[in-house]
Amino acid sequence: MKGSLIIITSPSGGGKGTLILELMGMGIGIGYSISFTTRERRYGEAEGRDYFFVSKNEFESRIANGEFLEYAEVHGNYYGTSKTIVEALIKDGKDVILEIDVQGAAWVLKRAPDAVSIFIMPPSFEALAHRLTSRATETPEQLSLRLRNAFDEMIGYTNFEYVVINDDIAAAARRLESIILAERQKRTRQMDAIEDILNSFDTSKHE
Repeated sequence: MKGSLIIITSPSGGGKGTLILELMGMGIGIGYSISFTTRERRYGEAEGRDYFFVSKNEFESRIANGEFLEYAEVHGNYYGTSKTIVEALIKDGKDVILEIDVQGAAWVLKRAPDAVSIFIMPPSFEALAHRLTSRATETPEQLSLRLRNAFDEMIGYTNFEYVVINDDIAAAARRLESIILAERQKRTRQMDAIEDILNSFDTSKHE
């Protein structure tokens, strides 16, 4: 059985990264595609765990070589998803999470309409502003830009199948888990197993 592509997005500061880390610890067998970015590494981030940190020249070279499933320029930095990494995980039967910005998510959905799409929504603008401010990873100018862009990103929720309101990390992570587990029960995801079960029956007894 092939895996599914699971797109998880939110406005900047919506908490998608924290929720995904929580989800990955639940033991439900999720693959995770690590993105490439040109932004500076933040305190506590590790190469190959949080992102692959590359120069702008290297990123643009990878664009020219067609290496990205999607890429976007967000707040002055490039972010992109490796086509090779994602395809290998899905072929291996893994459900693969793409943690991408709203712009990149919309781009992928046009090219992969069968992907499971989930929008993480903060409970209020005040909560979003508090999260962005308290993480103290942006300059005042960068923070102002993210807050100005927040509403435009929020109204993109209409392009997604599911909306998870991130009012409580543990509860929101359980909602994410329930979506993924339900998606795995779809008939179209289980056709190989269903065929094997049907073939185990001796149909001659019913002729």
